[in-house]
Amino acid sequence: MILLDGKSAAEAMKKDIAKEVARWTGEYGRRPHLAAVLVGQDPASLTYVRNKENDCRQVGMDSSVYRLSATISQEGLTECVQTLNQDPGIDGLIVQLPLPGHLDEQEIIEAIDPSKDVDGFHPVNVGRMVLGLPSFVSATPAGIADLLEYYHIPTRGKECVIIGRSNIVGKPLANLLSRKGPGGDCTVTLCHSHTADLWKVCLRADILVAALGRPHFLKANMVKEGAVVIDVGITRIEDRSTKSGYRLAGDVDFEEVAPRCSYITPVPGGVGPMTRISLLKNTLQAALIRNK
Repeated sequence: MILLDGKSAAEAMKKDIAKEVARWTGEYGRRPHLAAVLVGQDPASLTYVRNKENDCRQVGMDSSVYRLSATISQEGLTECVQTLNQDPGIDGLIVQLPLPGHLDEQEIIEAIDPSKDVDGFHPVNVGRMVLGLPSFVSATPAGIADLLEYYHIPTRGKECVIIGRSNIVGKPLANLLSRKGPGGDCTVTLCHSHTADLWKVCLRADILVAALGRPHFLKANMVKEGAVVIDVGITRIEDRSTKSGYRLAGDVDFEEVAPRCSYITPVPGGVGPMTRISLLKNTLQAALIRNK
């Protein structure tokens, strides 16, 4: 079993991104700029945004965080997004999800200028991706594809099963892996809560992706010997033995599943760092497009 170390892969990719950023900065006289809108004080979101700031600093990009009250109105958040859309000094814009329950996430996503939508959630970017046109691809699916490529894991002719049909991970990842060409040509089955005999479907998978947000859901009896297992889930669960009082758990029962795998991602340190790398790549792409 080989560990798919997303942290190490991300650090190697940051070096290449930093070179491109330095070249771009020298040509245009400013650094690519990523702005994040953070609503409320969700601990996971706070950590994620802080990591994004550190990533930007490491590769030579500028970053800004706009911190808003958890009680902000739909109109107030939309106005903030529109102001950032119009700021010529900002290349990439994300609104950190999830948002408080009183806010309409889809409406906010659609308020973002597609040319700055480096999360790849806007319908314009989703539609262009599905059609195989240039677009910003959702960061987590793109990160998974990059991780498979980094470890030279073949996808052509392989069978991939994805558990979870979200618009953020499952659906776009299915599209990426089934596209024609390098990194694609997979036969993809997208599973969900109504999939009959899910364990039988999973046992067919050469590449098995768990992205449903249920800690330790994937067990050894669902995994074919020698499969590649990608764990997208990350949930805080109570653990009084730790200083923080919690620990992070993935959707895969790692200790039980790992011995059956050829490759497997850890949680944390697997998909998460690769997601942030995709965000950096998308921000650089946005800066290049905006300055052509």
